Amino acid sequence: MLIRRLFYRWQFIAIIALPVWLLVGWAIFGSGGWGTLGLVIVVPIAFLTLGVVALLVNARPTVRSERAASWTDVAVLGLWHAAIIGTGFYTGSALFGLLAVVGAVAAFWVVLWQLVRDGARRMNASMAEFERVAAQQQAGSPTGDAAGRRPPFDDGDGDVIIVHEVRD
Repeated sequence: MLIRRLFYRWQFIAIIALPVWLLVGWAIFGSGGWGTLGLVIVVPIAFLTLGVVALLVNARPTVRSERAASWTDVAVLGLWHAAIIGTGFYTGSALFGLLAVVGAVAAFWVVLWQLVRDGARRMNASMAEFERVAAQQQAGSPTGDAAGRRPPFDDGDGDVIIVHEVRD
């Protein structure tokens, strides 16, 4: 649980830290003008992608309640973050860059799939509870039809009042 909680906090730090590492890594290991042009494109995309994925992870109710990422998040996002860090060394950066792009796409879809799955699980639990309460109410109903329902206009006292109003 400790690793999952640390990773939960790390993903928000990584939104800033990993794009900054790309800039620092370029200053230390990179060279040339094409690298600078690449940074102008890559750093904002990395910032936005890391932010969107972190927000999707945080959108899951189970993650918010536990304050911890899932083990799937740790694995997928950890590999993606490692690929971004590897890209920052600019030695073999084409391979690490490709891995970072593939990791970004994989991370987005895995996190989105987990969000939908978690939402479906919670909806099923809510519907099961709703059906349980409805079944209890129907079983305790004193009057009504075979299913235990009363018409909405029947208060159960047997009196019927008819009001006829005419206007000129």
